[in-house]
Amino acid sequence: MVENFNTSSVEYFILLGFSKWPNVKIVLFMVILIFYLITLIGNLFIIILSHLDSNLHTPIYFFLSNLSALDLCYTTSFVFQLLFNLWGPQKTIPCAGCMLQLYLVLAFGTTECVLLVVMSYDRYVAVCKPLHYSVLMNPRFCHLMAAASWVSGFTTSALHSSFTFWVPLCGHRQVDDFFCEVLALLRLSCVDTRANELTLMVMSAVFVVIPLILILSSYGAIAWTVLRMQSYARVQKVVGTCGSHHTVVSFFFIPIMFIYLQPTTKKSQDQAKFIALFYTVVTPSLNLLIYTLRNKDVRGVVRKLTGYEREM
Repeated sequence: MVENFNTSSVEYFILLGFSKWPNVKIVLFMVILIFYLITLIGNLFIIILSHLDSNLHTPIYFFLSNLSALDLCYTTSFVFQLLFNLWGPQKTIPCAGCMLQLYLVLAFGTTECVLLVVMSYDRYVAVCKPLHYSVLMNPRFCHLMAAASWVSGFTTSALHSSFTFWVPLCGHRQVDDFFCEVLALLRLSCVDTRANELTLMVMSAVFVVIPLILILSSYGAIAWTVLRMQSYARVQKVVGTCGSHHTVVSFFFIPIMFIYLQPTTKKSQDQAKFIALFYTVVTPSLNLLIYTLRNKDVRGVVRKLTGYEREM
């Protein structure tokens, strides 16, 4: 008779990750390491730059520095374990480490969903209510909204991760993913997990679908305002400032919706690993390109700090 026990009595898990494709392990290791270094350097660059220059002490760059810190923490929460598993024969993770990883990944992912909504509201006010922008997006309100994003993410994660780790696993230890993820852990259960799946569906609706609807609504209002603008120069400026955020939203939400809002099959499960690898490792490294190299304000600050303008 198999003994039923939950994760609290399991000493370790085995993260199968990309073991089905042993020939690409070294390539994946190098690619992930390179992207993580880009994420580390790029997001630290954005955070430091946003604090160094007073010209960037604006709501959009305050939220951007929060997003950079969030992306950096998000990737760091699992990337070292992933690199360790890809490099060597050992693919185990202690139960406590798996619990912490699940909690952090859920917390940072949920926080980012909320923060992207806040950033879209900032762009909505900037474009649709420019005369009231300084009043509506005052520093106190910005700090409150950022804090609400972090608190909501970590609180929701505490509830959902604890609920997940109470599921009986009946001795199953092999997690078919490269990090401790809710769906992968629920597949190990030997009992009915419909209550957990319903909780996950509700959480996905609250923190993925609803934020996406709010973001699209904001951009719908922005598009309507842009269509009524007379100045081509102002239209270019609006498209430039909103385009970066729209790109980040697309890179973040589309892969998540593909993973969590479609029926799970063996083929889709394998595809989901590479899609998850994209939005957890590649997407956070793109902030430097999306928000800085395309941004005149940031390029101007970089030139000023490096003395390039004086040389010119």
